[in-house]
Amino acid sequence: MRKSKKPLIPVLTLFFILAVFCILSVTMFIVSLITFILVRTGVLTIGRPGTAGLEFLIFVFVAASILIGTFITVLWGRVLLKPINRLVGGMNRLADGDYKTRISLGKHKFGKTLANSFNTLAEELQNTEMLRSDFVNNFSHEFKTPIVSILGFTKLLKHGNLPQQQMDTYLDVIEEESERLAAMATNVLNMAKIENQSILTDVTAFNLSEQLRNCILLLEKKWTAKSLEMIVTFNEHMILANEELLKQVWINLLDNAVKFTPAGGEIEVTIHEGENVVTVQITNTGSTIQNNDQKRIFQKFYQADTSHASEGTGIGLAVVKKIVELHKGEVFAQSDNNQTTFTVQLPRNLGE
Repeated sequence: MRKSKKPLIPVLTLFFILAVFCILSVTMFIVSLITFILVRTGVLTIGRPGTAGLEFLIFVFVAASILIGTFITVLWGRVLLKPINRLVGGMNRLADGDYKTRISLGKHKFGKTLANSFNTLAEELQNTEMLRSDFVNNFSHEFKTPIVSILGFTKLLKHGNLPQQQMDTYLDVIEEESERLAAMATNVLNMAKIENQSILTDVTAFNLSEQLRNCILLLEKKWTAKSLEMIVTFNEHMILANEELLKQVWINLLDNAVKFTPAGGEIEVTIHEGENVVTVQITNTGSTIQNNDQKRIFQKFYQADTSHASEGTGIGLAVVKKIVELHKGEVFAQSDNNQTTFTVQLPRNLGE
């Protein structure tokens, strides 16, 4: 946590108090002066004209006005500005990285609403920071493991004098770990590329069915290694979209399905076409995603598998969500009875 800067709240409060005090004092003085002039010119008559008591009454009025103004100003500064001071102080602590900051602004409905909004913001920032820290640690581990494997098997190959079968095994491991590194780097780069993108470019018409079939073939080595049954039930469907970005959506969702489907399980890919919407569903058998996790799995860095028993960095589904949103579509997950379905709904024509 960064060292907190000297708070500006007391200075700002004092400045505000002095400003209000000056305004009230000048106002009372002007009112008193006008009253004095009206009385002296005879427009306003109070008591017997020419008596010394009148001037004394006006000065008393001025002094009383200043005292009352001072009291109101202090009361304003100490009571009415207190919730604002708490809010600004909480914001300063958040800016300094203290995401555990929580505030209370009294029992008034407006104060409760403002405090709840602030506390919700602080909680989300705290959760994001925790996820980010977990991502850094997990990503470092995920990145280091294949590098160590590649380095170790490369050294063994350099020694030579190995049977061809053993060399082939080592080369297969190097290839797999290299692909794993490439996949992780691709997701990170994709996230960085599309995170701040708000306009979809390179939109073309292409065969969505053919794209899905190609993505399934790209992952064939993974799902055949687990003896998974790949069920593909769709006809030919065309769509207007960014072909390269959508390819990342299907790769991530299919890879996710393969990862969490137990050996001998099933993965089914379907396409349903409505009047204006194309719906793609990828269903896999396996463990159920809890309801709380279903709401958060599309958040950046979030991983439902907190044990990290499976590979992953928590970026893939965040990339999927961002790309789908760029296409003005929706993506959501449903999971029950040991079956999980990811549904992607996309407009057939982005211009509609």
